[in-house]
Amino acid sequence: QVLQIDRTIPSVPKNLIPSAVIVPIILQPENPRILFIRRSENTSHHKNQVSFPGGKFDPETDDFLKNTALREMKEEVGVKVKPKEILGVFSDPNRDPRGRVISTAFICEFEGKPTAGSDAGAIKQCTVEDALSLDLAFDHTLIVTCYKRWIEKRGTFWSQKSLNH
Repeated sequence: QVLQIDRTIPSVPKNLIPSAVIVPIILQPENPRILFIRRSENTSHHKNQVSFPGGKFDPETDDFLKNTALREMKEEVGVKVKPKEILGVFSDPNRDPRGRVISTAFICEFEGKPTAGSDAGAIKQCTVEDALSLDLAFDHTLIVTCYKRWIEKRGTFWSQKSLNH
């Protein structure tokens, strides 16, 4: 008996916004640091809040979400990044006030001196522990928690997965 595989691609809901979030790492031997942006006054949501660089997928310019991450990092902090791994996929329906946003978080190294651009009003660097005490926008505290767990045990995370596993 031959197994038949349905190769049709399901339609994507019109209210779904795919996006990429970048967890930019400043590698240091003992204590890696994370780069954040302080969102500018010109953003529609979370004005002046601290968040990871990132943004929505642009079908006109981005072939893959990885390209979204590369583009957003260049636009927001002016540096090129080297994606290392996917940290996880974050899809809680309430994670973003603009609508149903599903973000893929990429762990990246970067080269160059970051400077604030586009949606970034300022740049902030801190340790993972210090990042956990910040009032971060969206669900970025969860992403930092997953990154801390990734440092300890590696693995991929998503918003419904318990960090106890």
